[in-house]
Amino acid sequence: MSKQEKTRKDDVIVIPLSLAETGEELTVRKVGGSPEVKKHLEDLGFTAGSSVLLVQKLGENVIVKVKESRIAINDEMARKIMV
Repeated sequence: MSKQEKTRKDDVIVIPLSLAETGEELTVRKVGGSPEVKKHLEDLGFTAGSSVLLVQKLGENVIVKVKESRIAINDEMARKIMV
């Protein structure tokens, strides 16, 4: 998915987590990827309907607050989480 690509679902703009603004509280809309990747992200707390906070972007990586934990994930994983 290109960095410019955005999709519209039920009049809500859905973008990859990697394109969100730092400091934004977001709602996870969908988690994509292979079944293994999807399960891994869901085990970390990235489930549809959950709230996350994009804390910081560090180059190609992002730090996200999920529930009461801060998790660092790379850009490839962040592109699979639609918010």
